[in-house]
Amino acid sequence: MALRVERDKESGVALVTLDRPAKLNAIDLETAGELAALWGALRYDESVRAVVLTGSGTRAFCTGIDRGVTVPQPPSPYAVDDPLLRIGPKANDLWKPVVAAVEGMACGGAFYLLGEAEFVVASREATFFDPHTAYGMVSAYEAVAMAQRMPFGEVARMSLMGTAERVGAERAYAVGLVSEVTEPGGAVAAALRAATVIAGYPTEAVQGTVRAVWSAKEAARTQAMAHAPALIALGNLPPDRQAELFEGRGRAGDGPPRVR
Repeated sequence: MALRVERDKESGVALVTLDRPAKLNAIDLETAGELAALWGALRYDESVRAVVLTGSGTRAFCTGIDRGVTVPQPPSPYAVDDPLLRIGPKANDLWKPVVAAVEGMACGGAFYLLGEAEFVVASREATFFDPHTAYGMVSAYEAVAMAQRMPFGEVARMSLMGTAERVGAERAYAVGLVSEVTEPGGAVAAALRAATVIAGYPTEAVQGTVRAVWSAKEAARTQAMAHAPALIALGNLPPDRQAELFEGRGRAGDGPPRVR
């Protein structure tokens, strides 16, 4: 199993951990299936009233889809199959509050998860970036998800700068992506504290509030997401060219990415 789930029946909080630290908690097809199944199961688990989602280790929360995954595509220019579309709680109709706890990197497909959390707590050493353009890929679903949380210019800059630049935790806090910054190693504890408070309130009121907050932006998000498949089909380089760019990352002389 690529997920660890720890339920605290006393507090009503479940701690869900992406448990692939050797792969920087990247998501393969099995992990994607496990996430979808878990969110579906939590809809019926009355002992869980709030969730904290994190990644194993301190190097990364999640680095998106595992580059070793092969995703079969339908032979149609009008359809793109994306295995990450079903990995989030809202995509699986779970309206119990989810708090994300980020240590290390969160990039690319991680935004499918962060975009469907109620709020994000991050360690001071956390960084956020979107590598898509650097590897000849369109940032569509990721950019739309972040556009619900960050000012337009911040989303555009992060999506377009690719691997050259990362958003540090303090900057992420300043622009609203992160709601609390902790000392290194403290993100999960802070997220659990918040989730425990929320889980202590009447769950009907809490879930209704979650639904109300999401309804404020749902129409715009749905409309924007509908454009994503065509933009990806038109703008993505062929897989072999993407692989060449990915394999050439971090060449000598490139230097480390700037953190702002």
